Amino acid sequence: MLIKESFADVQTTANGKESSMRIFVFHPTIPGYPNARFPGVVLFSEIYQVTGPVARFARQIAGQGYIVAAPSSYHDFTGPEPLAYDVPGTDQGNKWKITKTLESYDEDSNRTVDYLLSLPTCTGRIGATGMCLGGHLALRASLDPRITASVCYFPTDIHTRTLGPYTAPNSSATAPSPDSPHTIDQLSRIRGEVALIFGVKDTHVPDAGRDLIRLKMREAGVTFSFHEFAWAQHAFIRDELSKGRYDPAVSKACFEVLLELFGRVLRTELGEKDGGPQEIEHVC
Repeated sequence: MLIKESFADVQTTANGKESSMRIFVFHPTIPGYPNARFPGVVLFSEIYQVTGPVARFARQIAGQGYIVAAPSSYHDFTGPEPLAYDVPGTDQGNKWKITKTLESYDEDSNRTVDYLLSLPTCTGRIGATGMCLGGHLALRASLDPRITASVCYFPTDIHTRTLGPYTAPNSSATAPSPDSPHTIDQLSRIRGEVALIFGVKDTHVPDAGRDLIRLKMREAGVTFSFHEFAWAQHAFIRDELSKGRYDPAVSKACFEVLLELFGRVLRTELGEKDGGPQEIEHVC
C-alpha cells in the first residue's frame, strides 16, 4: 500500500506551560479511493524522538493500512528534530525522560488520539505501539479507553516506577503508595488488549522486572499476551546504530504479533465484550 507523509503541529498545555508538539503522520493511500478509511495507530518513539528507524517502523505499519501518528515526545524542551544515537544524545534523552512529567506524557497521548479521531479518513479505531520509552508510553496510553489494542516493545521504567519526576512516598516495587500514578499501579484501567514483547537478554528489563510486570497485568485482569525472545537484547528492532543488537528475524516475528493483534482488534467489528469468563475445555 502506498503512503503519504506529512506532519501536524498541535498545542499542549501540560503543567500550565504551553508547547507545540509535532506529530509525524504516515497515511496509507489507495489510488482511485480518496475516501478510504483506516484505523489509527499512535507510535511512541524511543528516547531519541522520531529517528530514521522509528520512521521506517511507522512506514511498515502504515503500509499495512493504518494511519500512523508519531508525536515528538520532548517538545517541552526542544524542537521535533531527533537526537543523535551517540553519548550526548543518549544522556540528553535519558535526562528529559525523567524530567518530563507524567501529566505531560498523558496529554501528548490524548492530543495524538484526538488528532487521529479528527481525520475523516480514520475509522475511529485506535491502537498504540512503541519501543523502549515508547513501549512504556504505548502501555500507558492504553489507560485511555479509546485505545483498544497496544503492542509494547521492550518497555522500560515500568517495573521501576521511574518514568517522570514523581516518586511515591513510602513505596516499593511490590507495595506502592495507594495514590501512585505510575503505569504499573494503574493497569486495572486498561480495557483493550495488550501484547508485551521483551528480549530475555535485555538488561534494561531483567527477569525480575518482566516477572513483576506479568504478575501485575494478571492481577489487574488485563487481556494480554507476553512474548519473550531468548537471544534478543534491548533495542533489537532498531535497524540503525543498535550497537550490534539488531535482530531482523526476531523483529519480523514481532511484527507478525503486531499485525495479528491490530488486524483482529482494530479492523474487526467485535461489538461489546460480554465480560463473562471463558471456559476452556481440557482436551488432548
